[in-house]
Amino acid sequence: MPPNFLFLIADDHRHDAIESLGNPAVHTPTLDALAAAGTALTSAYIMGSTSNAVCMPSRAMLMTGRSLFRVFAPNPEAVSPYPMDPETPTFPQLLRGAGYRTYGVGKWHNEPELFARSFNGGGSIFFGGMSHHDAVPLHEFDPDGVYPPEAMAQGDGFSTEMFVDRTIQLLRDHPADRPFCIYTAFTSPHDPRTPPAEFAGMYPPGDIELPLNFARMHPFDNGHLHGRDESLAAHPRDPDEIRQHIADYYGMISHLDSQIGRLLDALAASGHAENTIVVYTADHGLAVGQHGLLGKQNVYDHSLRVPLIMRGPGIPAGQRREGLCYLHDMFPTILDLAGLPVPSDCDGVSLVSALTGQDVEMRDGVFAAFQRSQALEPGESTQRMVRRGDLKLIETRMSGHTHLQLFNLADDPWEIRNLADVPAHAERLTEMRRLLHRERLQAGDPDIRESGA
Repeated sequence: MPPNFLFLIADDHRHDAIESLGNPAVHTPTLDALAAAGTALTSAYIMGSTSNAVCMPSRAMLMTGRSLFRVFAPNPEAVSPYPMDPETPTFPQLLRGAGYRTYGVGKWHNEPELFARSFNGGGSIFFGGMSHHDAVPLHEFDPDGVYPPEAMAQGDGFSTEMFVDRTIQLLRDHPADRPFCIYTAFTSPHDPRTPPAEFAGMYPPGDIELPLNFARMHPFDNGHLHGRDESLAAHPRDPDEIRQHIADYYGMISHLDSQIGRLLDALAASGHAENTIVVYTADHGLAVGQHGLLGKQNVYDHSLRVPLIMRGPGIPAGQRREGLCYLHDMFPTILDLAGLPVPSDCDGVSLVSALTGQDVEMRDGVFAAFQRSQALEPGESTQRMVRRGDLKLIETRMSGHTHLQLFNLADDPWEIRNLADVPAHAERLTEMRRLLHRERLQAGDPDIRESGA
């Protein structure tokens, strides 16, 4: 029988906020054990966002394997400003068509129609973007795919625990003669960051060390310094207030980790574990004080990079893969692992050869963009990023001005020292601007302007 998939995705979990992957300040024994028993891809990026709600395009790209400027179908008559093409299949939909039983649990920040064609089971479904964790409005699964607002009911309990409870129930009830794919999407550690009491006191704010790139203010106006996320703390940033934000963030992550541990215990008890590939990832990262920012509406690594851990049959244990990849590369990867063909118009690249050690490089570069909406208004700010090897270029357009940042991530992983104005790096800057222009053309960037090409 082909492998089962248990796909776990968090909301706002930064790539390095896991103890064994580089941050001894946060306690994550379950995720540490998952990484020890599997392979962690440590340079996984999202491609950015065309929405302030970064999770929406990120999850859409993951589901469809489409890149940022191809994932939403332009349709001025659509009710949603981000309509999904009904002809574009999702990976659960393709697994379902191949005989898998597919289940959806938790957050689904895309169209209900997309959910309905992706899953033939599930529950505790949240179609919104964010909510108080102890008052999440939920839908139960409807086989007809009808999810009207009046059918919502407030969940009874903390979001993470409810989603894990429902997933465990699905594991227990699943028939042994069919493969399954369970997609469980958490709302944690997204704000409001209100971990249960045991975890709220786990990280005294006075013990929290500020990140090396903490700043009281961002060094220049990137066009998004006063959005919702950035207004969660005072300007300029107060170090003690940021320490409290980080403490709450870590508390949410440790609680999430403990609940994933409960879920993995249930998977082991179900008898399905040996034939189940477990994936843990997130839809994007979060600044939480880095560069004077709080949110994810930017193209720094703290916001673009996500954890990506895989464990299960065929996945080597105790391995790290540092090669560059995108989160939406998981679309063809899962189909590949299931032995299914990948659609010819998929923008993702299967990571199976990298996971098995045959091709660690994966991609030679990654590109990302951030803008407030799909339809750019005249003069609207934009942020673009390209990385190749250890060099990373950020180009920010704001009010007719262009701000360039060039970082060498090998020497400066915190993106502190801008080399763009250093004469010794002028040639590198020129080459990276040319590369950025080529990547924008290839990605179908609608905001192509002169960029040094």
